[in-house]
Amino acid sequence: MLAADVMTSPVYIVSPEDLVSHARNMMLKHKMSRVPVVDDNKLVGIITKKDIAYRLRQSEPIWRRRPIDRIPIHVLMVCCPITITPKTSIHDIAAQMISHDISGLPVMDNGSIAGIVTKSDLLKSTIVQNLNLHVADLMTDVVTVSRYHSLDHIIDLMSERNDKIVVANNDGSIAGIITESNIAFFTYLSDKIGVPEKDVKLLRKDESGRKSLRYVMEVSAVAEDVMSRPVITIEPEAPVGEAVKLMQKNHITGVVVVKGTEIKGIIKRDDIIREVAK
Repeated sequence: MLAADVMTSPVYIVSPEDLVSHARNMMLKHKMSRVPVVDDNKLVGIITKKDIAYRLRQSEPIWRRRPIDRIPIHVLMVCCPITITPKTSIHDIAAQMISHDISGLPVMDNGSIAGIVTKSDLLKSTIVQNLNLHVADLMTDVVTVSRYHSLDHIIDLMSERNDKIVVANNDGSIAGIITESNIAFFTYLSDKIGVPEKDVKLLRKDESGRKSLRYVMEVSAVAEDVMSRPVITIEPEAPVGEAVKLMQKNHITGVVVVKGTEIKGIIKRDDIIREVAK
């Protein structure tokens, strides 16, 4: 199979001077994770939800002057993106995605964008559908946080691990999951600097034994504000094809692996693409 067999076309584009808000709205409207940036009919860059998500930390000095949605796209975009041709093989596409840690490759034909191939497109290929493996063969460990870990801390973890984060309850059960989409499309205070703050209150007993909510601290938005739920799960013994179907049906890039109520790991789209690249 070749790029031409799986690519998405036509392609939505933005210009370098468009605002980040325009790219975010386009991604939300069309359920995309990346948009090519074109200037004077030439591909000059690409902006992804990861570029937006990982730059939302309050400590970023540029956001102290104005919120991220009001920043021009050229500030965040990746310049000179890697491209492929309609005749590039699926194996080579998967290998490029893994080696360069990218999720989408514009398809160029005679100097023009003919389409784009994403990891989601690769999941539709017959190569993936014919994988004879179980979830346990490809799953990896997953990072967990509590409901009250701050947004800044979560972004740091995601940037460091380049991974999703599972939010766990006190008893170890799953409360939710946080992905790049949760961060990139999080509706924060667009008319103020930084991300919102909130009071965290926990249920505590007073001297008489009665339970009441007590103030603990004030932090930036926390895990429970941005997480998605309910969380789609799968068992380790399930075939990889079942995990692929869950990803496609629910428009997600990873499925948490559980045995009973115990979190065993996670199987991600990247783990499957890595197998195709071998």
